[in-house]
Amino acid sequence: MQVNDKVFVVTGGGNGIGREVVLELIRRGARVAALDLRAEALAGTQGLAAAGERLSVHVVDIGDRERVEAVADEVVAVHGRVDGLLNVAGIIQQFVPFAELDYPEMEKVLQVNLWGTIHVNKAFLPHLRTAPEACLVNVSSMGGFLPVPGQTLYGASKAAVTLLTEGLYAELRETDVAVTVVFPGAIGTDITANSGVVVPGGADAAEARANSQHRVTSAVDAARTIVDQAVVEGRFRVTVGKDAMVMDLFSRVAPRRATDFIARKMADLLQRPAVPAG
Repeated sequence: MQVNDKVFVVTGGGNGIGREVVLELIRRGARVAALDLRAEALAGTQGLAAAGERLSVHVVDIGDRERVEAVADEVVAVHGRVDGLLNVAGIIQQFVPFAELDYPEMEKVLQVNLWGTIHVNKAFLPHLRTAPEACLVNVSSMGGFLPVPGQTLYGASKAAVTLLTEGLYAELRETDVAVTVVFPGAIGTDITANSGVVVPGGADAAEARANSQHRVTSAVDAARTIVDQAVVEGRFRVTVGKDAMVMDLFSRVAPRRATDFIARKMADLLQRPAVPAG
């Protein structure tokens, strides 16, 4: 679909990949509604975009169904319609084995990654269905098809996002809504700190160790890939980064070997336990 003059909703628009997706869409002439939990983060995106009325910002916890439903009405009131949804928001869990993960942490991850995606998709889909052409893009993760040590519940939440998106594709394939699931690999973002995961050596130490086996893709490049391949081309699946592309193939051809490989390469994630956020 064309980007210029279209209206897009982007969750997680205050930082990381989400912010860069907002900026990329603005650069291409779109109108954007950026959603995020943090007002100050959205203000930062607004300052970088310098897009005037073409960018609206909306403080919303996507885990809050009533607030998401209300913000859908707000977006339409501001922009008149919705042509595309890019659900980028997501958090990781503390780097601990599943057996040591407490229920509040599990509920937090599922509330954002799974229920948040469900809420946003459910609220905006009726608006997408009325557009002459539209896109629905949900960001999963390489961790959604390949388990990472200490991120089992996170991976389960992202795997659920994958199947949710593929189910939406099956339901909408005869409509004007293109549905895409995105699998980022190692991306240079602040997801560790933004998720409230604190580890010895600094807020991004665990992420740095997780990424050490791969070339990290910048958030700017990730956003460009998402806009090019998911929005413009409307592909069914998009992998972001060479690591995601290679491991996607590896996990399909030899799933057990791929799992063993990642478990060995990233075993130190569980050898240096996380410190709970204070």
